[in-house]
Amino acid sequence: MNFKVGDIVTRNSHHNDIVFKIISINNDVVYLKGVDLRIYADAFINDLTKSSVNSDDELIIRDSLNTIKFDRDNYFYLPGKILHIDGDNEYLDRCMNFYKKLGIKANGITLSEDKIKKKVFELLNEYRPDVLVITGHDAFYNRTDDKSDLNNYLNSSNFMLAIKEARKYERNQDKLIIIAGACQSDYEELIKAGANFASSPKRINIHALDPAIIASSVAFSDRNQSIDLINLIKKTKYGSDGIGGIITNGTMYVGFPR
Repeated sequence: MNFKVGDIVTRNSHHNDIVFKIISINNDVVYLKGVDLRIYADAFINDLTKSSVNSDDELIIRDSLNTIKFDRDNYFYLPGKILHIDGDNEYLDRCMNFYKKLGIKANGITLSEDKIKKKVFELLNEYRPDVLVITGHDAFYNRTDDKSDLNNYLNSSNFMLAIKEARKYERNQDKLIIIAGACQSDYEELIKAGANFASSPKRINIHALDPAIIASSVAFSDRNQSIDLINLIKKTKYGSDGIGGIITNGTMYVGFPR
């Protein structure tokens, strides 16, 4: 079977469990990027099967819109502002489309994961968001099975340092909500660094839109009330296996009269 860059495929050796897009081919080795999961991989050409599965973004957007129910006769609503910094431009575009469909004011910046820590303070000063998303790509290298060693992760240390820089801008975790991490990130270290929400408690892959789902839910939650943490986490693809966090307040103002 002939394959080309852009084809949608799965890997037979992994029971065709994840849908990928081919991003490059070098002789018999094919380099892959998850369609819905924030993951890179490679495979031999003879391990691949073409797939017709498309992104599930529209389904997630529809489900999210169905959960936004406000009293629009008497009150007006000002959702929190989001700054989304992503190491992957394609996933960022999908998240920005998600925010737009939900009617949330969001600014998106693409920065490689190792550059975020150098720019995040400046970007926070420029955009002054209520919610900050720091994401991209990560991986846990199961060399020693030591999940506490940051050297066993692709970008967790970069995310951790970026969070610490962001906390120099705003220490109060109710005034700046930080959502950080990607696939298989060191959840505990990101939370300790100052994130309100982080991936990944069970070191699993997360959906491309998971950080945006958390961010939008926080943006649409009343700033005078604590978020229903358990129900919020359940909105993500893999629930508490993929993302966890701390109880915090929302960022939305509610006004009267409309």
